[in-house]
Amino acid sequence: MSAGDQKNGGDKPGDTVPVAEVWPEVERAECLARGAALKWASGVFCQPEHLERLSQYRKRESQRTASIHTRLKSMVQSYLEGVGWGLEQLREARTELKEVSHTLKKAGLETNGNAEGVKSLERLRDVSVNHRQLLAAVSNLPRLYSVRSMVLETERLVESRRLLEAHARLMDLERWQDDILWQLHGAAGTSGSALSTEDQELVAKYFSGVGQLVDALGKELWAVVSSALAVARQNPTPFVSAVRIVEREEALDQVLLEERGGPGGNNRPLPPRRPRCWRSCFFQVLEEAVSARFRSVSYLHTRGPGLAGHLSALQHAIMADLATVRHLLEHCVPSHYRLTGAYLRASHYCLHTHLMQVSSWDLESGEIFAVLNWVLHIYNSPDMMGHPELVVEMEREELGPLISAEGLEQLQNKYVQSVRKSVSEWMHKALQVELQDWQREQEPDTDHEGFYQTSLPTIITQMLEENARVALMIGESLRDQTIQMGLYEMENLLNKFREALVEFGKEHRRDPSNNKNKFYLYYLLASISNCIILKKSTESLQQQQSTRSASQFSRTPPNPLAALDRAVRRACRLVMDQLLLDLQPFLPSLLTRPWLVQGEPTPKLCHVLERHLELYGRVRPPCRQCLQEEAQWLMVVEYVRALMQKRTVCRSAEERRQLAQQMLQDDQLFRESFQCLEGDGSVADVNPLALLPVLADFIRLKDPGMLTLELSGLVAKYPDISEEHVSVLLDIRGDVSRDIRGAVLDLLEQSAPPLPAGYRPIFTDILVPPSTMAFCLPTAKCA
Repeated sequence: MSAGDQKNGGDKPGDTVPVAEVWPEVERAECLARGAALKWASGVFCQPEHLERLSQYRKRESQRTASIHTRLKSMVQSYLEGVGWGLEQLREARTELKEVSHTLKKAGLETNGNAEGVKSLERLRDVSVNHRQLLAAVSNLPRLYSVRSMVLETERLVESRRLLEAHARLMDLERWQDDILWQLHGAAGTSGSALSTEDQELVAKYFSGVGQLVDALGKELWAVVSSALAVARQNPTPFVSAVRIVEREEALDQVLLEERGGPGGNNRPLPPRRPRCWRSCFFQVLEEAVSARFRSVSYLHTRGPGLAGHLSALQHAIMADLATVRHLLEHCVPSHYRLTGAYLRASHYCLHTHLMQVSSWDLESGEIFAVLNWVLHIYNSPDMMGHPELVVEMEREELGPLISAEGLEQLQNKYVQSVRKSVSEWMHKALQVELQDWQREQEPDTDHEGFYQTSLPTIITQMLEENARVALMIGESLRDQTIQMGLYEMENLLNKFREALVEFGKEHRRDPSNNKNKFYLYYLLASISNCIILKKSTESLQQQQSTRSASQFSRTPPNPLAALDRAVRRACRLVMDQLLLDLQPFLPSLLTRPWLVQGEPTPKLCHVLERHLELYGRVRPPCRQCLQEEAQWLMVVEYVRALMQKRTVCRSAEERRQLAQQMLQDDQLFRESFQCLEGDGSVADVNPLALLPVLADFIRLKDPGMLTLELSGLVAKYPDISEEHVSVLLDIRGDVSRDIRGAVLDLLEQSAPPLPAGYRPIFTDILVPPSTMAFCLPTAKCA
């Protein structure tokens, strides 16, 4: 039978429908299969010799086709069995549905038959409801009659602070009220209506005294809790009673919430004013009691030294309260209260608020120091919250800092500004005192080493070091800020000090003979010693600063050492000006004809130099040596300047010898005056006094033809000598011909060497006076 015959269930041969008309997909699949087979065969049998394996391919394909037919038959058989099982299940389900439908019809008929009987029981149900209401009224009458008396009795117990008894009576009254409300609610629910508002108001009015009792009892409870820290040592019993009542209320709240609000609970409403959450109120009252200690503090009561005393009183009060909580109250409450932690939280928060308020006041430096020291050191010290028994509680509570990092930074900045204002005022006063000392008609004071000094460096040094020491008690950061501020103020002071020195010098130059300026030089030397002391103090302060402090300040760092150097240079310049002023009366007579004969005024010059050098010995090193060396340079420069003025022009070899001999004698006198420099080993690398013998040798040279050689040695030692200086020396000799002069000057022009490193010019400071000749010959070289 073909597939079409199986499909039509064995119809007559004349009625058979072609397979292609019933399943067109079969014809398309067969065409695709034939095409694929032809493609495969054309690939396999492309050559005649391949036909020998035709039987093998036919056998293999027959086996594959048989295998596919077998699997198809097995699959179709499995599907047919599943369809048969499903049809059987449907038949069984239809039978069961018919039985259930029949049973439901019978139940409906029986229900309709019993409806008439239920109507006859409605009157009995109404009678039962009335009976229950009457029974509830009769059973509650004794309670209702005794409510008023119980309220009065409970009020008396509350007033006498018999709190446990009062709370027991109050719980009875609340239970009666709750029962009555529930009975009324149940009666209303049975009758199919909700509890009326009039019934609720009636019950609330009748039990109005209960709510007042709750308020009165709560007020007494919180009064006991708030005063526990003060009276618990004498009598902790009221506090214990208060805690027991709080725990009863908390347990009752929990039970009511679980019974009536939780899953599976009844629909009974919560009693009025429940839950009370008195445990939370307990901790709130405790926090309020702690904060009350800070609320009474006023600004006026804590000004100046009073603030430190106030903080000390807070410390003792908090530690006393903590001792009371830890050793007494902690044993009066359940362990889960963690009363010590609660007190720590409350006191920490109140302290934080209180200190933020204090920080906002217009505090002075001493007050800010007291706050910073208390916050950073005392609060966390073993004497307070760093106590070994409190460390664990503090870590558990994770309270954080008492003042935030930003608040501490603001306080420190405020402290530095306050100290800066004070330091600036003190420095100004010290400078004014210094200026007044300069007008005294006596020598400056001396220290134990004999050096001149005034009170200025002592005041400044002690003030800055004391501020740095006090700031270090707070921390290195504040110490660095304070030192930085002090260095800024030191720089400002030194700038003003230098300006005062300039004005001091101007005033002295206006009237040098004024008796008030008698000790002018002495106070200049004292000022130099003062600067040396201030330099040591400044370097000490800079060494105290931490290495990271320089990067913490955005503004330009102070440079007091540069200001010190400028002030010292100005003071030394004024000292040299005074030396020149004292030498000036004798300088015009130097290197003149009378000087050549009598040797005057060199001894007088040496006397002035010795007097000045003796005073320079009262200056602290290294400025003492610097002044002595500068005096030496000044004397030589003025001596050579006098020589350049051609006050003496030699007319013979004998005069040249006398001039050179007198210059050598002067050199010897100067060396004797400056022997203190040689004695302490502070002679400069280039001794200016060595110039005088060189010039003397140049003048007394007998053979003018050797002047070129002598000049070579002079230029090698003093490369800054100019053509004008050499011309003057040649003029002083008085025996140099025009040819030799030209040769000497040409040699100088050709051999002018550069100045060596570290060489201090001496001829650069000596100007040659202009020539007095009216004109120069065209053939002569101008001198």
